Amino acid sequence: MAEPAHISVDIIIDAPPQAVWDVVFDWPRQGEWILGTKVSVANGDGASQGSLIHAFSGIGKLGFLDTFVISVWEPATMCEVVHTGNVVQGTGTFEFIELPQGRTRFVWAEDLELPLGVVGQIGWPIVRPAFAYGVRKSLEKLAKLVTKPN
Repeated sequence: MAEPAHISVDIIIDAPPQAVWDVVFDWPRQGEWILGTKVSVANGDGASQGSLIHAFSGIGKLGFLDTFVISVWEPATMCEVVHTGNVVQGTGTFEFIELPQGRTRFVWAEDLELPLGVVGQIGWPIVRPAFAYGVRKSLEKLAKLVTKPN
């Protein structure tokens, strides 16, 4: 089995961990900040270990369904998910690190089993920068959403 493809992107947000957590895990609102994605809770409460989440990534009907199960749920600290879909498999980790002055370092990391075997392994170095760019842009939108005045 090939080594998982790892990617980690982080951002400093001018808000405390709980405020960031509350926006990140308002699952239906993730479409406001994650590029091209619509998210819903498929089973469970979406706020505990074992909950099943569906995220459709794409434009219109062209895209794919990413299904994942919450495996670790530590409010305002860390959430880990296990991707169980046909396209995306592996783990995702969302970490919330409290910083001075009411700020948070939010880290989004993925360890993914690449699809398409050798083709996926060869293609990952080409796709990775675009994927990282998309995650970075999503995190920038998240930061603006969390810190916008009410």
